[in-house]
Amino acid sequence: MKCIAEKSEDKIKEAAKRVFLKKGFDGTTSRDIAREADMNIALTNYYFRSKEKLFLEIFRDILGEYFQSTVDILNKKIDVKAKISEMIENDFKMMKEEPDLIIFIMNEIHKEPDRLFPDMSFFHQIRNTYFIQQLEEGVANGTLRPMQLETILPLIKCNVEFIFLGKHIHKKLFNLTEEEFEVHAEAQKEHVKEMICNYLVIG
Repeated sequence: MKCIAEKSEDKIKEAAKRVFLKKGFDGTTSRDIAREADMNIALTNYYFRSKEKLFLEIFRDILGEYFQSTVDILNKKIDVKAKISEMIENDFKMMKEEPDLIIFIMNEIHKEPDRLFPDMSFFHQIRNTYFIQQLEEGVANGTLRPMQLETILPLIKCNVEFIFLGKHIHKKLFNLTEEEFEVHAEAQKEHVKEMICNYLVIG
């Protein structure tokens, strides 16, 4: 019985995630979620009580996935260039697979930052990664320019994520097919790597 309940909960959460990513919290109804999950609304409400509770659970899961992959890469024992390259590849992959992800996160946080950021644990984790030590050592020995993580992460994320946020504009403006856009996006990704690494790393 427990297994059936868990499967039903997972089915509802997956359905809700798809709908929330497309419509956001305000644009989604419990009926939308039930329809997407192919379940009746009473059963949906039985498992999660309210759209609010379900949303908060899903949002925290999404935010955790979004930041955890960055934390994992920042803690790797690889050099700074390889680490930046891997962070860019990771962001590129996430955006390519789920382009609505960053729009969803930014829109929801913009509307209610206090409700959706009850703690700053992700940022504390980032501030205590091995990458911080690498930056400090690199600046001290003259191999890296004095750039803080607060500058490097937005450079990476903004430059990579805008490739996909501006996808429809790029396709219209430059008359690109879907295949041509894919080539364009890959080239942009490599330019972002070169731009950041060539500026940060001295020599």
